[in-house]
Amino acid sequence: MDLKSNEPFWLLKNGLISSYPSLKSNEECDVLIIGGGITGSLAAHQMMAEGYKTILIDKRELCNGSTSATTSMLQYEIDVPLFELIEKIGKKGAVASYKACSDSIDKLEKLTDEIKSDSGFKRKKSLYYASKKKDVVWLKKEFNARKDAGFKVKWLESDEVSKQFGCKNTYGGIVSEQGASIDAFKFAHELFKLNVKKGLQIFDKTEMTGVEYFKGYNLITAGSGFQIRAKKIIYCIGYESKNLIKENFVSLKSTYALVSEIDKKKFKNISNTLIWNTNEPYMYMRTTDDGRLLIGGGDEDFYDAKKRDSILDKKEKEILKTLKKIKPDYHFYTDFVWAGTFGETKDGLPYIGEHQDFKNSYFILGFGGNGITFSVTGMEMVSQFMKGKKHLLSKYFKFGR
Repeated sequence: MDLKSNEPFWLLKNGLISSYPSLKSNEECDVLIIGGGITGSLAAHQMMAEGYKTILIDKRELCNGSTSATTSMLQYEIDVPLFELIEKIGKKGAVASYKACSDSIDKLEKLTDEIKSDSGFKRKKSLYYASKKKDVVWLKKEFNARKDAGFKVKWLESDEVSKQFGCKNTYGGIVSEQGASIDAFKFAHELFKLNVKKGLQIFDKTEMTGVEYFKGYNLITAGSGFQIRAKKIIYCIGYESKNLIKENFVSLKSTYALVSEIDKKKFKNISNTLIWNTNEPYMYMRTTDDGRLLIGGGDEDFYDAKKRDSILDKKEKEILKTLKKIKPDYHFYTDFVWAGTFGETKDGLPYIGEHQDFKNSYFILGFGGNGITFSVTGMEMVSQFMKGKKHLLSKYFKFGR
């Protein structure tokens, strides 16, 4: 599956950071991680830190799937509002899921400091504004749910939104203190490089074509014919899991994004803020560490990559029309436009844990707008699973829920 169109900003900005060999011999390990994006990099980092002999494979170059097309907005807010999630799964699970995403931002900051990352991690506020007057009622309900759960939030009326962020034609919104942005493509590569020095084996351009299950281990065959014997497999394959798992557990969507030319002065009043709205599908935007504006949205059901990419021009116009409404004085000079494919679950939550059809295996599948923060939670959950321990969120993130 082609997960992105041919002009993703992060891939072009960073270039080919590193390259690894394909599998050319039989190998064995404690843990085999399948998927070399941001999720796989975090899982590999956790497994290496705990002393497991770890191998990672990817059928592409590393990070050339969804990680190269991500907007890398780090939010604790899940695509399903907190008050709705409480209605779906109960207050305990809903609040715990939101708090896990919030904690993940703190943990990512700590990790970027520890490895002296150059990935541009930056703390930001988050503005979630009402784009229609009728949305104010439920958005205030969401504000109260977050406040009741202990999150640092503030309600701003439309004039205050305009004054603080220069956003016109809103009907007020929620400002959250907790948020951040990062270059996930670069960060993942940094984690890979660090852990290779510690003994992590990476094989790119290596696709799993088959797996046999035995007592205490799995035997994976690659397209080259060589095999890897692993005690455990961790699947970090995101939306491509839909090709592997038979039940219909996730809906695929296409999302569109564009990045402006560099203009740090123009975007100064929103450089410390993530912005998104109540539209369906919602619009989102944030600045990059090199002074560009990244804006996206226009989500549609995914059918195939050709159809997705054929409407890039149309989607660019739609997104810029939304921007013009809230920032009428801006002239957006487009530098890059791309489309990506992502997954949407019925409750906005990821799938992390075991699946009955895959023995000796775990999945970390962070879907929706919180893929990166869910992945941080996922690496910690898998760490617990490997030790035979339970996790509070397991029943909320499990398959068949």
